[in-house]
Amino acid sequence: MRAGLGGQECLPHIKAPTCYKIDMPTLSCAAILFDLDGVLVDSTRAVDREWREWAQRKGVDGDAIMAIAHGVRTVEVIRRVAPHLNAELEASAIENHEAGDQRGVTVMPGAADLLRQIPEGRWGVVTSGSRLLATNRLRYCGLPVPKVLVTSDDVIHGKPHPEPYLKGAAQLGFNPADCLVIEDAPAGIESARAAGTKVIGITSTYAAERLEHADAVIARLGQIRITSNGAGKLGVELG
Repeated sequence: MRAGLGGQECLPHIKAPTCYKIDMPTLSCAAILFDLDGVLVDSTRAVDREWREWAQRKGVDGDAIMAIAHGVRTVEVIRRVAPHLNAELEASAIENHEAGDQRGVTVMPGAADLLRQIPEGRWGVVTSGSRLLATNRLRYCGLPVPKVLVTSDDVIHGKPHPEPYLKGAAQLGFNPADCLVIEDAPAGIESARAAGTKVIGITSTYAAERLEHADAVIARLGQIRITSNGAGKLGVELG
């Protein structure tokens, strides 16, 4: 058994882990950064469909793509699975098409309620997708587009490099150590930890054991409650 945030313990070997409180702890942070796909929106079917259709057209192994695609920039996936192709041109075509095809995309349960609990200017989104794709998915799911939105268009190095979350924290105006990240993919968790933030993993895409480097693992956003501690900080309770 491993300790979670603030004295919580989770059972990481269970796919939908049970997190329970030992002494009703509350994690303190200044701001929260969310990954998008698999955290605020459920786009698993759309992502799988888009990649497999592209793989079939290009003669690439679709299973090999899906093994590495989650949480990684499109251009970097293409560079790894199809180095003979022009990765930038292919990635642009894929993401532009995906931005206009939201079939199967839905809001993650609890996402809207959780965002409403966070004061304005205290949260942002850091995604491996393009700005057009991210904006379209947020609007399609009825979620607000935050002022701080770091996308694949804004970084040189994508996740698992720390650059995306370092930029997210900087744009919010907070030290990374004062930020909390919510992620669903190992690459995103590695990026957040390398940036110096705390991380909560959610088992929407991967089993809990694949998220073992997060500070705590939850099964659903509804387990999170945000409060204010009266000192300019946010309290994050996991239940």
